[in-house]
Amino acid sequence: MRSEQDKQEGDRVLLTVSRASAGYDRIQAVWEITFTLKERSITALVGSNGAGKSAALKAIAGILPLTNGAIEFENRSLETLRPHERVEAGISLVPEGRRIFPQLTVQENLEIGAYNRRARRYVRKTLKEMYQLFPVLDRRKRQVAGSLSGGEQQVLAIGRSLMSRPKLLMLDEPFLGLSPLMVKHVIQMITNINAQGVTILLVEQNVLETLRLASTAYVLETGRITLQGTGNSLLSNPHVKTAYLGL
Repeated sequence: MRSEQDKQEGDRVLLTVSRASAGYDRIQAVWEITFTLKERSITALVGSNGAGKSAALKAIAGILPLTNGAIEFENRSLETLRPHERVEAGISLVPEGRRIFPQLTVQENLEIGAYNRRARRYVRKTLKEMYQLFPVLDRRKRQVAGSLSGGEQQVLAIGRSLMSRPKLLMLDEPFLGLSPLMVKHVIQMITNINAQGVTILLVEQNVLETLRLASTAYVLETGRITLQGTGNSLLSNPHVKTAYLGL
């Protein structure tokens, strides 16, 4: 059973996105989206390709500027914070396509993830934690990252983001290109990371597995949130079943 302190922490709002709009140059990607993340939760943004899911994550990370609205993290506006300052504040993004450094070793990739000032103080401790959490990275730590399998590269990308010691971990299409067996492995990893107290924001086209995993989910369509609810409630929603689950 969760302690009373855990229950109170789980009820706290960590991130608030309020009527936020963002895009790429003159192309609008998201339109006045509003949602919240509770501390220690797993929240999902689901939808088809091009719905604006990745743009929403990039706006939170500071990669895309807002054209309207606001984002607050721990009741603090992110408006003036640059991307590396948001990492320092506790926000980390695992990008679509992993984007590891293929010519560097696994350990060198992990160490790069601890570049922010707060994380550098704990780099040895965090490395030990990563190797305990992901034994495959310990076995491969001296191996060149580009020689890893696709699934192992995804594990490395997640581990690298965790090296910054985030409070919020955002994952952009972590199941992309993985076998069904590896997808199940990554799902278990996400569950374990969340159990350590890290809040998760997950973007995925694999709607079925994502809604099974998420406590709260939002459906994005053409840049707007059209549905929201618990993962289980959206699994039984007629529109979701027809449009995304093929039922």
